[in-house]
Amino acid sequence: MTTTKIKKSLHTELGHSTPDKITVRGRDLPSEILGHLNLGDMAFLELTGRIPTPQESVTFNAIVVTLVEHGITPSALAARLTYAGAPEALQAAVAAGLCGLGTVFVGSTEGAARMLYEAIPFGEKPARPLADMAKDIVADHRARKQIVPGLGHPLHKPIDPRTPRLFQIAEENGLSGHYVALMQAVQQEAERVSGKSLPINATGAIGAIAAEFGFPWKIIRGLGVMARAIGLVGHLLEEIDDPMAIEIWQRVEKEAGGPRQDWTR
Repeated sequence: MTTTKIKKSLHTELGHSTPDKITVRGRDLPSEILGHLNLGDMAFLELTGRIPTPQESVTFNAIVVTLVEHGITPSALAARLTYAGAPEALQAAVAAGLCGLGTVFVGSTEGAARMLYEAIPFGEKPARPLADMAKDIVADHRARKQIVPGLGHPLHKPIDPRTPRLFQIAEENGLSGHYVALMQAVQQEAERVSGKSLPINATGAIGAIAAEFGFPWKIIRGLGVMARAIGLVGHLLEEIDDPMAIEIWQRVEKEAGGPRQDWTR
């Protein structure tokens, strides 16, 4: 059994309230934050303890906006179906959708960033040419029979249209360095050895740009969690106004419960 050291006192730097004052990260919420920070800037403040520079604001907002909406994905379906069964608990429906953000959907931002940090620790310069690092990364993943995080997309080929725009925004705002370059080198090497089209997808681009910011890899999936929560609320509003969850359930029940259909003939 592991034991943890008991703290002499409990403390948080995030927020504190008194009867007449609310402080967030050392700033007065009504006078210093409300009307001054947009949602992305507020998220940046919460994570880093400081207000982003104008360049950081543009880039950070771009990466979280990218992850808000992706259509009728498994996470959106989970939210809609949960709401159909428990319309009194909208928050539970959002939570159900967020539970599906893992290594396949959205959470691959974390995998991409971790991969890049393992090659080049934050604050250090590349020890070897990026092309050589990329060869090792791809070879390691192939040896372990694992996909390279941040590469490939079932729909967007040969280019994920979000990726060049994200990289452009990062470049224009001084946030395109060796992590972005290494991600691009990994993509080129993966395509070379596989002979397949493996575009850098949006989560790969975001993982690389988030690494340029220096966010710890363990928290980078959280950027997608923040963003997708907004999108799921939108899906639930649409579900209220124009429901589809019950029909999806009934159609799946009908088709899955009947004789298996051979669609190859």
